[in-house]
Amino acid sequence: MTFQVGEKVVYPNHGVGTIENISSRCFGAQQERFYLLRLSPNSMTVMVPFSHVGDVGLRKVTKCSEINRVLNYLSVGRPCCAHDWKDRFKENSEKMKGGSLLEIAEVFKALIIIQQKGKPLSFREKKMLERSRSMLILETSVAKSVSEADAVALIAKALGKCGLPLPAAM
Repeated sequence: MTFQVGEKVVYPNHGVGTIENISSRCFGAQQERFYLLRLSPNSMTVMVPFSHVGDVGLRKVTKCSEINRVLNYLSVGRPCCAHDWKDRFKENSEKMKGGSLLEIAEVFKALIIIQQKGKPLSFREKKMLERSRSMLILETSVAKSVSEADAVALIAKALGKCGLPLPAAM
C-alpha cells in the first residue's frame, strides 16, 4: 500500500497521523524509503519503512460508510470477551494491534459494559479503554470531516441507544 504526502493514515494503537514526508536513508549498502508521520493526538513523529508498512498495520482512514457500520455496532452489537482479565486483556490487545476500527469499537464497548456491571477494570484495561475511546473519536472525526466534539456526540448517541454512557476522557 502506498501513501502520498499530506494523506491522513491510521497507525494502529497510536491513532491518526498525516504523511509529512517520504524520504530515503542508507543503512550500509542498503537504501530504504520511509514515511514520516506526524500523529495527531500528541504531534509525535514516527518513521515507518516502506518494507514494514504491512507489519505495523499502517492503513488509510476508514471510509464514512464503514464509520456508520461502527456506529451501528456501538448502538446494537454485543461484544463477547473472556471472563478472566488476563485472557481478556490479551484478546483486546490483539484487536487493538490489528488496527480495524470495528475491532477497536468491540474493545471499547466490551470494556464499557464491564465497567457498567460494576467490575473494576485493571490499570492496563483503563488505559486501553482511554486509547480505544481516543482512536474512535479521532478517526470518526477525520472520516466524517466533523469536529472532535461532533464525533463525541455521534459516539455518545450510538452508545445511548443501547443504554451505555460514553466514558469521560481520563
